[in-house]
Amino acid sequence: MVNGGQSNSLMKVLLIFIISLPLVLLGEEYEVPKTWFGDPDLQGTWTNASLTTLERPDEYKSLIVNERDALIAKRMTKQFVDAQDNYLEPGETPKAGADVGGYNTAWMDFGTELFKIDGDYRSSIITYPEDGKLPRRWIGWGKEAIAIARMFRQADHPELRSLGERCIVGFGSSGGPPMLNVLYNNNYQIVQSPGYVMIMVEMNHDARIIRLNSEFNPDNMRRWLGDSIGSWEGNTLVVKTKNHHPQQKFRAAIRHQILISEGAEITERFTRVGKNEILYQFEVNDNEAYKDVWKGEMPLRASQEKIYEYACHEGNYAMANILAGARAEEEQ
Repeated sequence: MVNGGQSNSLMKVLLIFIISLPLVLLGEEYEVPKTWFGDPDLQGTWTNASLTTLERPDEYKSLIVNERDALIAKRMTKQFVDAQDNYLEPGETPKAGADVGGYNTAWMDFGTELFKIDGDYRSSIITYPEDGKLPRRWIGWGKEAIAIARMFRQADHPELRSLGERCIVGFGSSGGPPMLNVLYNNNYQIVQSPGYVMIMVEMNHDARIIRLNSEFNPDNMRRWLGDSIGSWEGNTLVVKTKNHHPQQKFRAAIRHQILISEGAEITERFTRVGKNEILYQFEVNDNEAYKDVWKGEMPLRASQEKIYEYACHEGNYAMANILAGARAEEEQ
């Protein structure tokens, strides 16, 4: 039999347990580490490799993907990758004049599954518009597509070729903004110092330097990755970018094709939400190319790998062959 004093003590313990239970279930709020100069620490190597693409594929009807469909996507991707490397059988020799192919899948790093945010698989990076599609203005898109296609046919001199082939920036919008995933080299290294944040983009080894609490450069200064200034809102780094380079207008890759006009204004938000994750969000405001703003988000996950120098064979070795091949065709 429990006496009155023991009963009261038991009730107090039970009450404390009930009050603290939600905190146990939810977990303690993540405390963002700080740099030696007091800014929230985003430093490290991060990857956005994922099967989730910029626009929502037609087979998905909503932003959230259920567990079953996410597993199907993962399995189908593995089957696709396994089928790509068409190895020769022992003793077999390649046929003369046959297509030698391109990269094998050992060089590719586009992820193995759809990414998750708040525990849910996502069908697209785009969160607005709600259909997960770019709100394109078709005027101008055709012209830019023709211009980029012409780059792969003209070979009078190197400057006529695409920026990716010339090893200036990566294909698509891997360097950003916005920073989008491609087939490989989806890694970024963030380094901070007082007044600056630097993002080293693995693809083509571009260093994007963000000036904190600064003003934009004059409008006639147009960098390859735009002009970016940043500020802190609590633990979130807010980066605004404008004055985009005209030759970076049409950014084409296998996994996305976007237009970013010279006058576009892009806002990015980097929030450290855990030891191994940064939530990356962005909004593109470009009245010339789009009927509405469009927004997206994706996780940047911590990587233990190092970013090595990007050896761009297209520009360093293949460019001479591209031009020489064009001269040989002309002679025929």
